[in-house]
Amino acid sequence: MKEIKQYFPDIERKKLEQLEVLQFQMLNWNQKINLVSRKDTENFIVHHILHSLSIAKIFRFKAGTGILDAGTGGGLPGLPLAIYFPECHFHLIDATAKKIRVVNDLIDQLQLKNTTAEQVRLENHHKKYDFIVSRAVSRLGKFTSWINPGVISKESQNEFPNGIIYLKGGEVSEELRETDYKASIYHLRDYFGNDFFDTKKIIYLFR
Repeated sequence: MKEIKQYFPDIERKKLEQLEVLQFQMLNWNQKINLVSRKDTENFIVHHILHSLSIAKIFRFKAGTGILDAGTGGGLPGLPLAIYFPECHFHLIDATAKKIRVVNDLIDQLQLKNTTAEQVRLENHHKKYDFIVSRAVSRLGKFTSWINPGVISKESQNEFPNGIIYLKGGEVSEELRETDYKASIYHLRDYFGNDFFDTKKIIYLFR
C-alpha cells in the first residue's frame, strides 16, 4: 500500500487496512470471475485502487453526499471511494448479476455500512444522487444519454455542482462534442508520478 500512502499521506490506518482487504478479496474473486484484466493483477493497487481514489485528489465530498457508481463491474471506482469517504452513501449498479453478487460479498467482507449494490442498467435507474461516478463504461455521449432526468439532483451541497465524474484515458475532445454537458478536464499526470497516469483523465460533466 506504499503507493496509497505516497499520494494520500494522511489516510487513516483503518482505511488502508480495508483497502488491503479489498485488494486481497478482489484478486481472489478474479481467479473465478474476470473482474479486471489478468495482466493487471501485479499492478492492482496503482491501476485500480489508486486510479479509483484519484477522484479524491480533486473532489472532497461532504458527509451525506449520495454517489452512484454506474457500471461498477467488480466494484470500481465505488468501493475504494466508499472506504475513503465513509460518511457518504454509495450505490453501485451493474447490469451483470454475477458481478453484483461479487460486489455484495465485498461489501460484506469490508463491513461497509455506507454502500449498497443492485443489478440494474443505468437507463432503468431512477433514484436521485449528487454525483455519478464511472470508469470508462462507454463513450461520453452514450453514457450521458442513459441517465434519466432527475437522477442527478439539482440541489448541490458540495464545492462542485452536482454532476458526472468520469475516469477515462486517451483523447476525449471528440466525445465531449457528443454531449451537451459543460466539462472540466483534470489530467491525472498532474497529480501522480506513475507512468500509468500519463494519459488518464477525470472528466467532470455538469449543467
